[in-house]
Amino acid sequence: MDKSSETGSQRPILAIIPRFSGDSDHNHRTKKDISMRQWLDNTERAIDALENMHIFMQIVKIASLAHSQGLVVHNIRPSCFVMSSFSQVSFIESASCSDSSADSYHDVTSSHTDSYKNLPNDFHKGSENTWSESKEVDVKQEEEETKHVFPMKQILQMEMTWYTSPEEAAGGPSSCASDVYRLGVLLFELYYPCSSPEEKNTTMSTLKHRLFPPQFHCKWPKEAFFSMRLLHPDPTSRPKIDEVLQSEFLNEPREKLNEREAAIELEEKIVEQEMLLEFLLELQQRKKEASDYLLRDATFLSSDLQEVTKLQTSIRKKSGSNSVFDDSARKRIRTQENQENVIPKCSRLMKNFKKLESAYFSTRHKTSKQISNPFLEGLSKYMSFSSLKVKAELKQSDLFNSSNLVCSLGFDRDGEFFATAGVNKKIKIFEYDSIVNENRDIHFPIVEIPTRSKLSSICWNRYIKSQIASSNFEGLVQIWDVSQNQVSSEMREHQRRVWSVDFSADPTLLASGSDDGSVKLWNINQGGSIGTIRTKANVCCVQFPSDSSNFLAFGSADHRVYYYDLRNLSIPLCTLIGHKKTVSYIKFLDSKTLVSSSTDNTMNLWDLSDCTSRVLDNPIQSFTGHVNVKNFVGLSVSEGYIATGSETNEVFIYHKAFPMPALSYKFNTTDPISGNEVDNKEQFISSVCWRNQSSTLVAANNMGNIKILEMV
Repeated sequence: MDKSSETGSQRPILAIIPRFSGDSDHNHRTKKDISMRQWLDNTERAIDALENMHIFMQIVKIASLAHSQGLVVHNIRPSCFVMSSFSQVSFIESASCSDSSADSYHDVTSSHTDSYKNLPNDFHKGSENTWSESKEVDVKQEEEETKHVFPMKQILQMEMTWYTSPEEAAGGPSSCASDVYRLGVLLFELYYPCSSPEEKNTTMSTLKHRLFPPQFHCKWPKEAFFSMRLLHPDPTSRPKIDEVLQSEFLNEPREKLNEREAAIELEEKIVEQEMLLEFLLELQQRKKEASDYLLRDATFLSSDLQEVTKLQTSIRKKSGSNSVFDDSARKRIRTQENQENVIPKCSRLMKNFKKLESAYFSTRHKTSKQISNPFLEGLSKYMSFSSLKVKAELKQSDLFNSSNLVCSLGFDRDGEFFATAGVNKKIKIFEYDSIVNENRDIHFPIVEIPTRSKLSSICWNRYIKSQIASSNFEGLVQIWDVSQNQVSSEMREHQRRVWSVDFSADPTLLASGSDDGSVKLWNINQGGSIGTIRTKANVCCVQFPSDSSNFLAFGSADHRVYYYDLRNLSIPLCTLIGHKKTVSYIKFLDSKTLVSSSTDNTMNLWDLSDCTSRVLDNPIQSFTGHVNVKNFVGLSVSEGYIATGSETNEVFIYHKAFPMPALSYKFNTTDPISGNEVDNKEQFISSVCWRNQSSTLVAANNMGNIKILEMV
């Protein structure tokens, strides 16, 4: 039947013919489905007459189904069929011969026909577009290997020519007889493999003249005769599709074909059952593991509940018999005993219940000890405070200066004074008590030191009260005597901006980290550096443990933290890997616990005692909640609490035991005209610093606003 529209006739065919449809197709097996074109052109393919007949019969039935509904298939050619591992054939949409997405025929023999369009156009054209120079040799080698094979675009064009009937080639309409002609071409291709694409093209091009290689006639006489009938140049002389189905050629091996199909069906069922068995066994194993895990969790809970109940009873008995307790204390305890043991849904405990649950079980899985130690301590600390309150606000005369970004804050050893430094090229020293206790319109520093360059970092000496180290944007490290308001010494060896300085437990030892990729060690009583660690990336922060001068950690723009024993500068004692962007700050919580902050929006907690293989890639905690993707926002630690800024103009407080913030405070901006508070998206917290051994910290933002905050 003539087609009225090729496009129109293809759509109903695809609706009635079984098609490849991914995982939903019952023919989709554990082995990957392959294009029939790929399968046919495999030079190592062994000819199995019964398998070929089985494949041919399936395609004849597909054509018969279409012809019975008055439709022409058009695309009876190998690139339009895929085969499963059981030689089951499925019809797919046409692989376009105009698609230039795949250049190498050799390459597509390892992938599905439909994936041709996913390969880059220049996949085999050289290293300049798709491969690095380091792989140029590999590219040349592959080009050498593939220069004797046709690109896939050319193969598809050839296939289209091979499977075009004489009447179509002459410009006539396509008909059901044209499909029969294509079946004749396919039958030949099934039984006659070629050793090269060139041989294939030469042989297939002669089929339109019904010229077969002599060896084909000798080895497959019945197939050659039947193919000759299907390839008749006159469409009216070709058998109809029903005649093909009822032919002696297809019916003679019917019994063997039925046996083959029965064997295939049995094999498919065996594979299906094996897959089902494998799935059920895996599911059973996972459920058993989950059950064991839940049982262990339930055991932990039961044990801890008993322990807590026992301790609670003991404490209450002691309180009842202890004369130290007054009547009001006993009354509070009795009131608590009479209340239902229900936690309000609005409490922070319930708000973060899932994360607390995760932290509890994580702690219990690491230790056989009962709840009494790390988790209880962390929970107590986490719940000890409910908010951050402004204790004082520093009001400065130059607050509206456009260059007022505070880059660094620091308290002296006694918490009596704190210093600020930043892009305004000044170190300012403020007396803490006067800021907190005196309500002034303007607060003036007790010492103000002008500098030649923008300042990036300051650090008080932990032993010499009046001594501050600073680093600046020009690569200079300076030591200041704030009591004399003058420089004590200068170090000029860095070639670029110095981001960070830190004093060690030895009051004469100082470290600095720079954009020049080096960490310098200085003795403040000597002119030059006493040691250098060189790296391949910018060094953004340096930090000594508070109790040692032998160890140093620094964070880098290569996303890593390096931990060194300074008695061996040749190699890091440990490298901490886990951040995805620049490490902007590091702080020691204690001698073996380090927290690192990064512009990847996270802070990581590391246990350095676990660093036995020189590489540590598994932080014990990762803190999230603040926003930090482009600016340095500050980091400070105090007795397990971690303070950081955020690009939302907020200060966040974490406790080391839990990944979520315990407290937060947002800096509000007041409109100078209306007096109303506004949310300025451009403002962010730029520095934070705890006051020693207290619940108080000082925080500043990029506009120079400085607040003293207290956990309450």
